[in-house]
Amino acid sequence: MARTVVCFKWVAAEGELRVDPATRAVDASSARRKISDYDRNTIEAARVAAGSIGSELVGLTFGGPDARTGIKDALARGVDRAVHVVADEGARADGHVTAHVLAAQVRRLEDVDLVLCTEGASDTYAHETGPRLGELLGWPVVTNVRELTVEGRTLRAVRVLGADLETVECDLPALVTVVPEVAPAPIPGLRSVLGAAKKPSEQVPVADLGLPAGAVTARTTVTSFLGYVAARRRVVLADGAAQDKVDALVAGLAQDGVLR
Repeated sequence: MARTVVCFKWVAAEGELRVDPATRAVDASSARRKISDYDRNTIEAARVAAGSIGSELVGLTFGGPDARTGIKDALARGVDRAVHVVADEGARADGHVTAHVLAAQVRRLEDVDLVLCTEGASDTYAHETGPRLGELLGWPVVTNVRELTVEGRTLRAVRVLGADLETVECDLPALVTVVPEVAPAPIPGLRSVLGAAKKPSEQVPVADLGLPAGAVTARTTVTSFLGYVAARRRVVLADGAAQDKVDALVAGLAQDGVLR
């Protein structure tokens, strides 16, 4: 049976990250974990694509044991079955490691015609895992896609190139990276949530993939991670007539370069 694979990532909820205003250190200890909002849209796009060609949709994620929680959410969003490749405890995974692990698992699935990844995960948005994965598989890679259709063995995609759009075609199998606006993700209904528990899923230890040491050794190291803290002017325009306040506001914005 032909298969479509959609990759997703288990990340900290962005709105619950805390940033120390003095040191700009990021604290994610109390943040909930979830499937990246961008990846939720990718899952929806993959569900539509898989349905149009009658293929099984397999959700694929790589991460620590806690990522298992995201499997049920992916299944509730239309994934037919899910695979969680479990990272070794304490192991570091960069784009190099992640791509090798995902490629190895895709090969194990067999009969995969299409793999969808998000252009970038919501926590790093590094733009590298998808192209790396496509290179390892030896498939055509189509990036920055906002629309895609499949007819027979031909993929047609509309790519976003700055302010321009480009339509391209390639033969399957292929890897596609999509932008967040590719397909708004609906909220799963109660029936979908309950049905997710009946769908198949599996956990695969990364050691079972038989990858060489070089493939699972990170090649990049994060040396610092600082949050963004906005510096507020806190200017209060309390005195004078309404028009005078408006004029003062416009003048202040123009002086700061906000208005030209």
